[in-house]
Amino acid sequence: MSARFASIHDAMASGETLVMGHRGAMASAPMNTMAAFELALEQGADGIELDVQRSSDGHAVILHDFSVDATTDGSGAVADKSLPELQDLDAGGWFSSDYTGERIPTLEQVFASLGDRTLFNIEIKSGGAGSGLVEEQVAACIRRFSVANRVVISSFDPYVLLNIRLLMPKIMIGFLYDPKPPSKYLIPLKKLSHEARHPRHDMVDEAYMCWARENDYYVNTWTVKDAERALELRELGVNAIIADDPEMLVDAFSS
Repeated sequence: MSARFASIHDAMASGETLVMGHRGAMASAPMNTMAAFELALEQGADGIELDVQRSSDGHAVILHDFSVDATTDGSGAVADKSLPELQDLDAGGWFSSDYTGERIPTLEQVFASLGDRTLFNIEIKSGGAGSGLVEEQVAACIRRFSVANRVVISSFDPYVLLNIRLLMPKIMIGFLYDPKPPSKYLIPLKKLSHEARHPRHDMVDEAYMCWARENDYYVNTWTVKDAERALELRELGVNAIIADDPEMLVDAFSS
């Protein structure tokens, strides 16, 4: 199976509201695992959102938290562990015994398995001990698998996005934020050339969408947990909705 759209730009400009699985289909499978990503695609998602950090030995690994405590059977900081140490952990049993033995994937493994099958919203995590170098690993991996046209890079940290813009001038970038981004981000944000805004969904209304269109931003919003709100956002014209349960949105949009 290949993606419905040839590129992320085609998808965003299609006039459709895309469905993106938040950390895969995290309502039904352990977040940020291959099982969750595969399930999101089975449920009809147009793309997957995932979180990337750097292991101690320089690999781009897929985890949300800066420690492994909440989503594995291990403990400690992600940035203090090598890839073999991370992949020795059980990343599925905490969610359900059905997923015992699920492993922490690398970005390379995700692209190798899904690179031509879906779109990717890659959130680069900022603030952990491994911050600052992960952008280089992400850019190198995107180039290796030739998937730049399928990727939007997002982060709450505009400094991360400025680094990505230098490394990959043509990649799509989305600034991820909630209603009160830190004031220290205002200056770098003004310097950042980016194509998309990724606001929390309760920030999005008709006035916001008018502002975004006037400034030529795509709008990809998070995290939507009910079908009624998803339909409201589609009516407003958002480009993509990130959801824990992509199947719920797919069903709502097809009814």
